[in-house]
Amino acid sequence: MVSSAAKTVDAYLAELPPERRAVVATVRDVVNAHLPPGYEETMTWGMISWEIPLSRYPVTYNKQPLGFAALAAQKNSYSLYLMAVDGGSEGERQLREAAAALGRKLDMGKCCIRFKQPDHLPLQAIGALIASVPVEAYIAQYEAARGIAR
Repeated sequence: MVSSAAKTVDAYLAELPPERRAVVATVRDVVNAHLPPGYEETMTWGMISWEIPLSRYPVTYNKQPLGFAALAAQKNSYSLYLMAVDGGSEGERQLREAAAALGRKLDMGKCCIRFKQPDHLPLQAIGALIASVPVEAYIAQYEAARGIAR
């Protein structure tokens, strides 16, 4: 996996060649346009990340902000990580169905979608999925998965 040392999203975008910057910017714009209030766009783990800041939710297992989504330009492709979508979930089903409706098959792991071009993604469905997970719902999902009682 390719990782950037850029400290800001703007610096990350600036280090990409123009054609790769355009792909990342297209997907980034979809995420930002649909992102519910309370998430913060940052550079974490060498990629663009959207997360719940520690000031809002400090009890994560690794003492890092709770990651919600991430986007990276890899060596030969791109990766979009949607942590609210895990294997076998309703969100995964919706994304796969939306991709099939576009004549595409998602190259998707547990929460990672690998792609070569933005038109390989069901961007409308991705935006809807992102918009459907407010911060409180994501925190509840995280706590349920970790067995944390509220």
